[in-house]
Amino acid sequence: MSGRQKRTLVRILVSAALLILAALLPLTGWGKLLAFLVPYFLVGWDVLWKAIRNIAHGQVFDENFLMALATIGALITGEYPEAVFVLLFYQVGELFQSVAVGRSRKNIAALMDIRPDSANVERPGGETEEVDPEDVEVGDVIVLKPGERVPLDGVVLEGTTTLDTAALTGESLPRPVGPGGDVISGCVNLTGVLRVQVTKPFEESTVSRILELVENAASRKAKAEAFITQFARWYTPAVVLAAVLLAVVPPLFFHGVWSDWLLRACSFLVVSCPCALVISVPLAFFGGIGGASRAGVLVKGGNYLEVLARVDTVVFDKTGTLTRGVFNVTAIHPDHVDEGELLELAALAERWSDHPISRSIREAYGKEPDAARVEEAQELAGRGVRARVDGHTVCVGNDKLMEDIGVTWHPCHKVGTTVHVAVDGTYMGHLVISDEVKPDAKEGIAALKAVGVRKTVMLTGDAKAVGEDVAKQLGLDEVHTQLLPADKVDQVERLLKERSSGGALAFVGDGINDAPVLSRADLGIAMGALGSDAAIEAADVVLMDDKPSKIALAIRIARKTRTIVRQNIAFALGVKFLVLALVAVNQATLWEAVFADVGVSVIAILNSMRALRAPKD
Repeated sequence: MSGRQKRTLVRILVSAALLILAALLPLTGWGKLLAFLVPYFLVGWDVLWKAIRNIAHGQVFDENFLMALATIGALITGEYPEAVFVLLFYQVGELFQSVAVGRSRKNIAALMDIRPDSANVERPGGETEEVDPEDVEVGDVIVLKPGERVPLDGVVLEGTTTLDTAALTGESLPRPVGPGGDVISGCVNLTGVLRVQVTKPFEESTVSRILELVENAASRKAKAEAFITQFARWYTPAVVLAAVLLAVVPPLFFHGVWSDWLLRACSFLVVSCPCALVISVPLAFFGGIGGASRAGVLVKGGNYLEVLARVDTVVFDKTGTLTRGVFNVTAIHPDHVDEGELLELAALAERWSDHPISRSIREAYGKEPDAARVEEAQELAGRGVRARVDGHTVCVGNDKLMEDIGVTWHPCHKVGTTVHVAVDGTYMGHLVISDEVKPDAKEGIAALKAVGVRKTVMLTGDAKAVGEDVAKQLGLDEVHTQLLPADKVDQVERLLKERSSGGALAFVGDGINDAPVLSRADLGIAMGALGSDAAIEAADVVLMDDKPSKIALAIRIARKTRTIVRQNIAFALGVKFLVLALVAVNQATLWEAVFADVGVSVIAILNSMRALRAPKD
C-alpha cells in the first residue's frame, strides 16, 4: 500500500470506531447529532469538498455530488448512522479502487523501468564518458558492462554475452549475441562486455517506441468505455431529477410523509451513483492492456483490445512472420555459365538491395561484390532487381520478372524460392533460396483454431510451390502466392467482405511492404522485435518476441477482458435497477442502497482485477 492508501485506511478505521461509539452513547437531540457529525466529517470531508469545488466549476452531477446530497438528506431526516455509514462504505470502495488501479499501473511502471538512465560512449583514446542516451549520435560506439541495461539499438562490434529480454518480450530465456548481432534497447546485458555501434537515435529506438505506445494506450478508449462515459453524463442528472420528484410528488399530491419520502429519495441517490460502471469498465481494459504487456504483447488501446476479442479471420504474411526470414542459397542451377559465374552475377546485381533474399545471395558469394562493376541498380517491387553489370543488363528475380522481360525460364524441382538470372535477355540459370519455418508457427496456427478462429490465410510474394509447401506444413486454410504488395491489399479487401457478421479480420506482418495491409485490416498485428518501424507504426498490436503463438494468447486476453466488462455492466445495472425499484416502493432502506452502490462497486472492481492476470501460453 502507498502512504496515501494507508492514511485512507486509518481514517476509515478511526471513523468506524467513532461511529460505533456515537451509536452506543446515550445521547439525544443536538448532542446525538454532534456525536455523529465527528465521524461524518472525518470520513467524508474530501467528498464534500470535491462536491463544492466541482459545483463552483460548473461540474455539478458527479458521484461526489450524489453522495453529499444523499447523506445531508439523511442527516436532515435524523438517519445519522446511515449518513455516516454511506460515506464510510464509499471510502472503502474508493480504497479498493485505488489498490486495483495501483496494481494495474505496477505492470506499466515495470515496463517504464526499461528506459535507460545513461550510456557509456567510447571516446578517442579508449576512455568512456557517461552521457544521456538522447545525446548519443548514430555511429557512436557505446560500451556495455554486465548488469547494465542496453540504452540504444545497435550492432555488436566486439564481445559476446547473453541478453535478458524479459521486460520487452516476456521471454524468460536469455538470448545469446556476438559480433555482428543486433542488440535492442531495454534489454539487460547479463554476462560479457560489449562494444556496440549505435544504429538509431534514442527517439527512434525500440525502448522509446514501446514507451510511447504504452503511454498513449490509455487515450484510445474502447466503445464500451466511451459508452459508459456518455451514459454517466446523461444518467446522473436524470436520476437526480427522479430523486427530487420522488421526494416532492408523493407528499404534495398523495399526502405522504415528507421525511419518509425524503429518506427514500436519499436512498435512491445512493443507489443510482454510477461509480461501479465508471470505475470498473475502464479498469478492466486497463488491466487487460497491462496483463498483455506483461506477456510481451503491446496493445495500443482499449479499442484495439475490443476488436481483438472479435477476431475470427487471421491473415499472415509469410517471410519474417511464419518463417524466420533467414535465407540460405540451397541450390545453384546454371545454364551457359558455371555455378560460380551465376552466383557472382546475382551477387553483383543484388549489391545495393537490402532484401533478405539479396543478403543471402551476397553471403553465399562469400565476399563483397565490386561496386565499381555495377551501375543503374534498380529494385523492382515484388519482382526482383535490374542492374548494369560490366555494361550488360542483368535481371535477377522471380517468374514475373522473367515474363515481363520476355525471357523463357524453366521451373526447379527443389522446393524453395527460385531466383532467376538473365543477362541481356538470355536465361543464365537460377538459384534456390530456402527459408525456415518458425519453431512455434504450427503450434500458433493450432492455437488459433482452438480459440475459435474460423479461417487462417497466408499471403506471399513467393512462388506457388514454396507457399503451398509452407501452408501444408502449418495447416493453413488458404494460401495465395506470387502477390505484389497491391495484390495483398486486394486479397484482404476480399476477405473483409467474407468475414462473419460481428467478426473481425487481423493481418499479421513484419515488413515495410506490409504497412498498407496492416492499416487496411480491422486489426493490424506486427512482429515487433525484428519488425520494421513502418509495420510497427501501422499496427494496432505488437508482438515483442515475434512468436506467432502469442496471437492466440492475445485473443484469449482480449476475450477474457470483454467477458469481465460484460459481467460488470450486467451485474451493476441489474442490482441497481432492482434496488431502485425496491426503494421507490419502500421495500429497501438506506442500508440496501449502500450495498447497491459501494458493495456492487467493490465486487466489480475485484472482478476487473482478474484482467491483470494474463492467461498462460
